[in-house]
Amino acid sequence: MTDQWVSFSRRGVADLVHLKGEIDLANANDIGRAIVARTTSASAVLIDLTAVSFLDSAGVRLLDFIVGDLDDRGKPIRLVVGERGAARMTLQLCAFRADLLATDLDRAATELGG
Repeated sequence: MTDQWVSFSRRGVADLVHLKGEIDLANANDIGRAIVARTTSASAVLIDLTAVSFLDSAGVRLLDFIVGDLDDRGKPIRLVVGERGAARMTLQLCAFRADLLATDLDRAATELGG
């Protein structure tokens, strides 16, 4: 069911999560469960949000939860938001941690050691 919004791969040492489409109250919980299930044993996580067309407060809470969980476990994370777009705008408006936002997937992967 979540295949329409989330897919997974590897990039260097990191588990790469690709999100696309609208991330909102209707699907954020399902997406969150899928991400947690696939990244529990990850040494680092990249979340690519460049194909997200809409991100509401439920999506922001989801990302905040994932970041907090990974921080608690000492696992690095980067959110790839591109130069512009819905995810970047929403996260900036919410004053999301700027140190986690990256504009480029290659650069973010390098920062995580891959």
